[in-house]
Amino acid sequence: MFKKLKLSKLIGTTAAVAFVAGFGFKAYSDTLTVYTAVEAEDLKKYAARFNEDHPDIEIKWVRDSTGIVTAKLLAEKNNPQADIVWGLAATSLMLLGNEGMLAPYSPKGVEMLDPKFRDSANPTSWTGMDAWVASICVNTVEATKYNLPTPKKWRDLTNPVYKGHVIMPNPNSSGTGFLDVSSWLQLFGEGGGWTFMDGLHENIARYTHSGSKPCKLAASGEIPIGISFAFRGAKSKAKGAPLDIIIPEEGIGWDMEATAIIKGTKNMKAAQTLADWSISKKANEMYNEGYAVVAMPGVAKAVEFFPPEVASKMIDNDFAWAATNRKRILTEWQSRYDSKSEPK
Repeated sequence: MFKKLKLSKLIGTTAAVAFVAGFGFKAYSDTLTVYTAVEAEDLKKYAARFNEDHPDIEIKWVRDSTGIVTAKLLAEKNNPQADIVWGLAATSLMLLGNEGMLAPYSPKGVEMLDPKFRDSANPTSWTGMDAWVASICVNTVEATKYNLPTPKKWRDLTNPVYKGHVIMPNPNSSGTGFLDVSSWLQLFGEGGGWTFMDGLHENIARYTHSGSKPCKLAASGEIPIGISFAFRGAKSKAKGAPLDIIIPEEGIGWDMEATAIIKGTKNMKAAQTLADWSISKKANEMYNEGYAVVAMPGVAKAVEFFPPEVASKMIDNDFAWAATNRKRILTEWQSRYDSKSEPK
């Protein structure tokens, strides 16, 4: 699945961005090693909000992109280093669950979540936090400069007029990239999905290792079109970027960030405390600061410029299929398209 990422590189890469959320010389009664793919700029906030209610538990973050965190957890299967995962794609957690790596636990208040945002088992093995949905970010200024028509469908992006003007995330390292690829295979069928991606690849300038980066690059004018997620586009547009946020007519893939306790943790009580807090109303309100869709109904507030048609275009995503076929899909994608990936 990650044939170009050796274990030593994974550990070195992730360790390089690991940091402790606490500051000063505060004494904690428990320390949790928390693996995450949450945006790095949000981690200090997440820890601080949690510590407002649980000041005795220190969070030690280990953060990287979805693919690398998933690969690291799988590599550590027989010697787990994480206590809990707080913010990783549900499809990744389902994969870990299939490997017997998750500790079943139903957080207090789990019944308050939208059923789509929790494992169907009882007790649950994972609980959702928020969802992100695919979109196309188009810089209207740059598109005009190159006489590019506004795409309405995914298939439009295979038009040769877009050659060299499109960026998207690498699904091996980005959860957003994987939801794109897995949704195309569901929308168009296996054969049609790979045919679509063959055509898209001809127009791709490069594949990034971040799901938000393509929209950020489009917002800054470095590329006319970025395949990313809708909330990032809305936030960039609210800051003045000349963006159109396109929800393709065929439908859009989506995934959710989720939380799960790692089987074998020696800090079960503290991990359960974090799991409980992660599905609280306070936590969901915090997630809504970065995502338009959250797990607890009635919490999310309207987001300026977030496309209103999103809910109607979200596909009936088969998460179990995506998790089961993840390794095969990523291996195939890498063999076909990895030549245009950014250096890691």
